[in-house]
Amino acid sequence: MQLELLDWSLIIGFFVISLGIGIFAAKQSGKNSENFFLSGRNMPWWLLGISMVATTFAADTPGLVAGIVREDGVAGNWIWWSFLLTGMLTVFFYAKLWRKTNITTDLEFYELRYSGKSAAFLRGFRALYLGVIFNIIIMATVCLAAIKIGHVIFDFSALQSLLIACSVTLVYSTLGGLKGVLLTDFVQFIIAMTGSIWATIYLVNLPEVNGIENLISHPLVESKTSFFPDFSEPQLFVPLLVIPLAVQWWSVWYPGAEPGGGGYIVQRMLAAKNQNHATKATLFFTIFHYAVRPWPWIIMGLASIILFPDLNSLAKAFPHLDESFVKNDLAYAAMLKYLQPGLLGLVVTSLIAAFMSTISTHLNWGSSYVVNDFYTRFIAPKASAKKQVLIGRLSTVLMMVAAALLALILEEAKKAFDLLLQIGAGTGLLFILRWYWKRINPYSEITAMLVSFVIALVFFLDETYEWELFHFLAYQKLIIGVVLTTIAWVSVSFLTSPVNASKQKDFNTKVFGNVSKFENFGTKTLCFFAGVIGVYGILFASGFFIYQDLIYGIICSIVAIFCFYYIHLKWKIIVR
Repeated sequence: MQLELLDWSLIIGFFVISLGIGIFAAKQSGKNSENFFLSGRNMPWWLLGISMVATTFAADTPGLVAGIVREDGVAGNWIWWSFLLTGMLTVFFYAKLWRKTNITTDLEFYELRYSGKSAAFLRGFRALYLGVIFNIIIMATVCLAAIKIGHVIFDFSALQSLLIACSVTLVYSTLGGLKGVLLTDFVQFIIAMTGSIWATIYLVNLPEVNGIENLISHPLVESKTSFFPDFSEPQLFVPLLVIPLAVQWWSVWYPGAEPGGGGYIVQRMLAAKNQNHATKATLFFTIFHYAVRPWPWIIMGLASIILFPDLNSLAKAFPHLDESFVKNDLAYAAMLKYLQPGLLGLVVTSLIAAFMSTISTHLNWGSSYVVNDFYTRFIAPKASAKKQVLIGRLSTVLMMVAAALLALILEEAKKAFDLLLQIGAGTGLLFILRWYWKRINPYSEITAMLVSFVIALVFFLDETYEWELFHFLAYQKLIIGVVLTTIAWVSVSFLTSPVNASKQKDFNTKVFGNVSKFENFGTKTLCFFAGVIGVYGILFASGFFIYQDLIYGIICSIVAIFCFYYIHLKWKIIVR
């Protein structure tokens, strides 16, 4: 692709703005670890919500969604649409609880909820396991997208793409802390959404595609447009719809969709002004993430089927790209070659913005674990504020380097997505119940973590090295992981002693106050269902309007309006 002066001006201008924000936020963020990782706990809901959305709009996400659409149609997206239930559960049951803990990271929860050496071990181990190892894997998948986009657009080698994409992100992340991340996320969100929507409209109207009507009626595309899989074929609708909605959403831990909340989503809740702002931010994120943002990527994936009907056509379009990188998730980047100057620069800038927002969040979140939950907890409890910030910045650099190196050996985003789902299989129910069920203890969490990881590792090695010990489909492996892991941690919960009564009482008093844990449980449950139906209503209404089916679009819109009006009426009860 040939980028003109206007394209380069947009890209360079964005880099300058991002660096400027990092420098602007550096002074305040460098004061202490709370400013560096939580921005002083005074952030408004709208900025936090936009940051959550921007963070989950990674450079690999459009490619992942386009790849899913090419393989399984629009209905294939239920594999992640199902996590809407997880998000709404967090909104109405857990967001305000997280903010009331007043902790620095979600891992600090372990020593708030549990006691003894086992709680301390769990906190320290998870800091390295999630904040370093797991975090590096996630960032590597995002870096993989940068490699593919860099080659398609700039004809860069993998190393060149990583050096350029990672360096600017690393600079403003290490300087500005969470405040720098939040402010750049705001800019990045606007650019990313504008670029993806505008590019989709332009590409759908190419002569080869010839408009939305021709797109959805095209012989290669028509079978891919349904919101739901074919119910006459169990081999399709069971893995694509039944398993995600019946099992996956409550049983699987996945970054950004943790049952009960976790990771960088909780980090933003903890940075909110109060519990009202924390809850609003999470609701805003859930609506935009599932209902507003996906359609440009879906339409792009459908359009790519016309222009690049199979992997061979993708390979022919990019003969110099390593064969291992030619997967369906390459289609989104391949479509960009049809964009005109100016628009190409905006879309490239939007993808760079998506990459930077995700990487910067993961770097700040991961380093918060390293500093707060490992270094100052176990290595240097009396470390000065400046020393803590220094360690945070150093760990940021090291994690970025490790993620970039790992990206060089990955091949496809979907495989990494499936692996992360399998690793988290069976742990989700524990994260939901640990706030309420007193028998859950550190040994329950350690068991869930180890068993799910071992099962995922065995399946991964069997597939990678073609041992052929197991002949299970992906969804069957997920169910096996959920069942075995859940049995293991529930058994351990009954076989070991619960946390002592005084610790339980202190925890309950801090997060629930002097009222019952189940106060207004019915209202919260109704709001949960209203939120789920409302967001799916917006999602389907958008799709119906795009497909030019106005009657169903209007019906879904009316349902969504009623659902959110009910939530509005009950809001004070939810957040008090």
